[in-house]
Amino acid sequence: MSAYMILFLAGAAVIGPVVLYLAFAKEPKGSAAFAAAMCGAFAGFTAVTIGTEGVLPVIENHANNLWGVQVWYDLLIAVSIALLFVIPRARAAGMNVPLWVIAVGLTASIALLAMVARLFWLEHRQAASAEA
Repeated sequence: MSAYMILFLAGAAVIGPVVLYLAFAKEPKGSAAFAAAMCGAFAGFTAVTIGTEGVLPVIENHANNLWGVQVWYDLLIAVSIALLFVIPRARAAGMNVPLWVIAVGLTASIALLAMVARLFWLEHRQAASAEA
């Protein structure tokens, strides 16, 4: 089994339980700490990837064949759907939405995870102050 296959399977092993929790929890709660940890881990992995392979393979991977383009479209659609759901809550929490959208446009899931972590933190803080 190659190192790439191990990394592929590790991703499924980490995200699988999260997806199951989201699917079956009656009222799933977001965790700022978990989102921040995922952001840090993915940003670190991305930094290692860029350091090892450079930036150009990103474009090559998504423009090399139909599967690459399909994955590119899938990423664009998934990020757009995530923003569709996150932006109204982010505005309500007082976040600088245009700045966050630019960051997400430049880094995709890295900034999206950071945005969600910040959103969860702000919402938790607002709920705690409302209770006090």
